[in-house]
Amino acid sequence: MKKTVLITDLDNTLFDWFEVWYNSFNAMLESVVNISGISRETLIPEIKAIHQKHGTAEYAFILEELPSLNKKYGGRDAIRKEMNEAIENFRNERKKHLCLYPTVKETLIMLKRYNVRVVGYTESKEYYSNYRLHQLGLDGLIDVLYSPPDHKIPDYKNNKTSGLLLHTINKHTPENELKPNPALLLHIINEIGAVPEECLYIGDSKMKDIAMAQDAQGGSTLC
Repeated sequence: MKKTVLITDLDNTLFDWFEVWYNSFNAMLESVVNISGISRETLIPEIKAIHQKHGTAEYAFILEELPSLNKKYGGRDAIRKEMNEAIENFRNERKKHLCLYPTVKETLIMLKRYNVRVVGYTESKEYYSNYRLHQLGLDGLIDVLYSPPDHKIPDYKNNKTSGLLLHTINKHTPENELKPNPALLLHIINEIGAVPEECLYIGDSKMKDIAMAQDAQGGSTLC
């Protein structure tokens, strides 16, 4: 059967997620240590606990929740003011390292010309995935984005993050359902009105992506 649907992982498949995360997070952490005088040894366990609480190592509002910073500065507004340089360093490094792998955009543009539907399937939460798709110019090149439901977004941020994607449709995977899950992949295929035989799947992990796709298709050509 002719292939008419591409289902693709995002992080470390279309771009180097780890490079973006490591450089931006490390720049922020080093700045926090330098500004506050609080050691990495104190901050890292607090950061780990907050990441676990919100279910993501990308949690964007971590500084205002750190116990050590709250104790030193007394609340969100004061923390953000004192840590402005750390926040800017994070943003600058993120901007510097967030870029697509070579030929990714050109390939997606070509696929769209051939009327191939492109579906993104990621374990990164919608808040962060939407930002990256917007920044990378992928709005509309990816027709549908499947991602986990977001953690709670602070009220002061809600109006500033809506509407980033004007053309890509957002859909959520069930909460706490993670790769590899062949049944979930088949659900996605069914929901977009396709069948496995007309789909190709691309991912970077042999276990989470490739094995899942093979199991979904019984070891056939889905991946």
